[in-house]
Amino acid sequence: MSDLKKYISDRKKRDNDFAEGFEEGYKQFKIGLMLQKARISAGLTQQELADQMATKKSAISRIENHAEDIKLSTLVNIASALGKELKIHIA
Repeated sequence: MSDLKKYISDRKKRDNDFAEGFEEGYKQFKIGLMLQKARISAGLTQQELADQMATKKSAISRIENHAEDIKLSTLVNIASALGKELKIHIA
């Protein structure tokens, strides 16, 4: 087990607030990270993506770093600006 995984496991055991919010926070982190990777893979900076979406660079940064409550329409717009198609899988 990595040091990070051990830390998370130990912290969940001793901190109920951390444990309760961890999974949701981690999901949001993963969404932002996936969007960032897709942007980088497309060869775009945050500013270039913002320009294509007629928004501000700070909005792109906020989405990549704090993807909580992101609208589905925003995800579709990002995918389109990246020349991608949004696919959702429910397992």
